[in-house]
Amino acid sequence: MFNLIGKAPSSAKNDILSGLTVALALVPEAVAFAFVAHVDPLVGLYAAFIVGLITSIFGGRPGMISGATGALAVVMVSLVIEHGVEYLFATVLLMGVLQILAGIFKLGKFIRMVPHPVMLGFVNGLAIVIFLAQLGQFKVMDGNGQLQWMQGSELYVMGGLVALTMAIIHFLPKLTTAIPSSLAAILVVTGLVIGLDLESRTVLDYLKDMSGDLNATIAGGFPEFHIPAVPFNFETFKIIFPYALVLAAIGLIESLLTLTLIDEITETRGNSNKECIGQGAANVTCGVFGAMGGCAMIGQSMININSGGRSRLSGITAAILLLCFILFAASLIEMIPLAALVGVMFMVVLGTFEWSSFRLMKRIPKTDAFVIVLVSGVTVITDLAVAVCVGVIVSALVFAWEHAKHIYTNNYIDEEGSKVYELHGPLFFGSVKNFSELFDINNDPNDVIIEFKYSRVADHSAIEAIDSLAERYKKAGKTVHLRHLSPDCIELLNKAKDLVEVNVIEDPNYKVASDKLA
Repeated sequence: MFNLIGKAPSSAKNDILSGLTVALALVPEAVAFAFVAHVDPLVGLYAAFIVGLITSIFGGRPGMISGATGALAVVMVSLVIEHGVEYLFATVLLMGVLQILAGIFKLGKFIRMVPHPVMLGFVNGLAIVIFLAQLGQFKVMDGNGQLQWMQGSELYVMGGLVALTMAIIHFLPKLTTAIPSSLAAILVVTGLVIGLDLESRTVLDYLKDMSGDLNATIAGGFPEFHIPAVPFNFETFKIIFPYALVLAAIGLIESLLTLTLIDEITETRGNSNKECIGQGAANVTCGVFGAMGGCAMIGQSMININSGGRSRLSGITAAILLLCFILFAASLIEMIPLAALVGVMFMVVLGTFEWSSFRLMKRIPKTDAFVIVLVSGVTVITDLAVAVCVGVIVSALVFAWEHAKHIYTNNYIDEEGSKVYELHGPLFFGSVKNFSELFDINNDPNDVIIEFKYSRVADHSAIEAIDSLAERYKKAGKTVHLRHLSPDCIELLNKAKDLVEVNVIEDPNYKVASDKLA
């Protein structure tokens, strides 16, 4: 039923080791996003476990890693501050229901409409966001409880360990692929810090600094079933629905764009609608188990893919090992130097950023280059959902503007003395003004033919333009014939319907995008 192991049995080892690497990298990320959302670290860790496990089993993209993410955390924080964490759990529950509905109604397919320049901007923007997030690991708490940049030997040790981690990840695959290079780097750097007793910040140090609690720990029990303690009435619904809608949209956009990216890297095809349902089921579960919810994580997904994880087994392994860390091995995980995890994420940044986009800038249209830069910048400044929406809107407007200029006619007098306007190019809201200016109604003969054989009537604005043109010819006392319109266009015409010449064999049968047809 589920493809837990890749095509060859030997891939199981790669999936398990890759899952271990991902699990180690998930810990500080989940903790950090929990603090962003103003919730307990275990709320973030439980989300990473639940979302990671369920999406790995039921999602539409084997090899993709999901968990608690910063894109969702920044939206959640205002809800938590204003109404409390119980309202967050109720919101995550509703968020999951909305995502399941998106999958049932097959809305995931629309992610394929995102233009490639927007995809490039999305990838580059997220790479920058991941990089900037790692810089926070170079800060330490001073005596006044304020975070300050590292200095002196502490900074040199941190930088050296980060460089060593990156070097191992880069060069080890040239020697052997028996173990994922990221996992090897984490183990080597951790052993080096412990063996040489180096002063280097660990996961535990980070947790204490972020929480301000000297007794902080990631240790905990198994997630417990917990119905959100909120009034189940319309007032609660009015509070949580706007947040749930925004979170569902952000989660699906980030997940489906990450799915598309992994499709391109692995040259395989994921199921976007199935991923919507998987993400929704995971978030519904989070809502009733006291977790903050989540979506796909491009950084951890890239770690998994680069470490050889290709099947569902890698994501399942990462989720189960993360829970094992919480239950049994918290003290061991807390010993891992932050430098090792930062080095891993820096390599993710280098691998995620589309460096080829710099070369493309001179070879692609200026509008596409602008969209790449725009989406990257908006991703860094605001969030992913806003950036993608802005990119799609700008791309659509550019497309409409360019194609609005591509409508023209070839005019001639046929053997019967009628003037024929042979229309070329798409007729839609952007080109209707140019369309109306193509005709010389006053000087045309009494019989006019408008030929739509080489034109595409795209929307209801085009239908209205045809109706308006027919009315103008009628007022001038002239007869106009409309040839090769689709049956759908004919059905929507009000004033010009009687002027259409129907040819059952030759007339097109494409659909017109119109509310009336919906």
